[in-house]
Amino acid sequence: MELQIEGLSKRYSNGTQALNNVSLSIGQGMFGLLGPNGAGKSTLMRTLATLQDADSGNVSLDGVDVLKERDAVRRMLGYLPQEFGLYPKVSAEDLLSHFAALKGIGDASERRATVSALLKQTNLYDHRRKALGSFSGGMKQRFGIAQALLGNPRLIIVDEPTAGLDPEERVRFHNLLSAIGEDVIVILSTHIVSDVSDLCRSMAIIHQGRVLVTGDPTALVNGLNGRVWKKTIPQSDVTACNQKHQVISMRLYAGRTLVHVLNEGQPAEGFEAAAPDLEDLYFATIKGFLQ
Repeated sequence: MELQIEGLSKRYSNGTQALNNVSLSIGQGMFGLLGPNGAGKSTLMRTLATLQDADSGNVSLDGVDVLKERDAVRRMLGYLPQEFGLYPKVSAEDLLSHFAALKGIGDASERRATVSALLKQTNLYDHRRKALGSFSGGMKQRFGIAQALLGNPRLIIVDEPTAGLDPEERVRFHNLLSAIGEDVIVILSTHIVSDVSDLCRSMAIIHQGRVLVTGDPTALVNGLNGRVWKKTIPQSDVTACNQKHQVISMRLYAGRTLVHVLNEGQPAEGFEAAAPDLEDLYFATIKGFLQ
């Protein structure tokens, strides 16, 4: 099973070019779509979820035209949007049963069995009779995955699923996504680098509506071996460092500024070789240092 995206473009009425000739080939398993806010990720996700039109391009899922055969796509699709609204006074069990009926599971006994299984899979069964308004952020996201899994979808889209979750809930959500991502296509759209590095065997970086790089995260990071250098500098040297070097990132470390720069050899005295990671690749790519 494969999702093929060819030359997809979208410009909004205000002139924003949200997608610019996007082409991707996505197979089974977890695929990470990584980019900053405003990069075009949500536009692409909504287009794939048949919620908005593209201006041009083609998308196919196992021979189904995603842009034209919307009803067929929706029968194959599970979707967790970035903003997922819930009825706060309704129990998890009742609302998931309602969603199951909307998904076409008409037999009451089959619906009960499906709802029970999904609540167990997402570790919400013990909370099934609680009002959704009492759920934590992570529990709400797990409920969102439960509804996305209704109908045994072949394509699952999750848009910024871990934003705002505490570390414990993020780990729990990662484990859940990993468990469901073996036999179907799961597209994880996020600006959080660790989501992709932890979960995905294939990825793309998107920025300003364009796909800049795609491939295996480990192989892409290995391509930076010997090219990333680090140094701790005082705050007073930050401006000069930015002017002299291709600065990938800066962060505070023990009250001083730790910089990572991209260079084919040691850029200056005091710099040490750094083992590159996905964050280095991400920032170097969106800053235009990698061509």
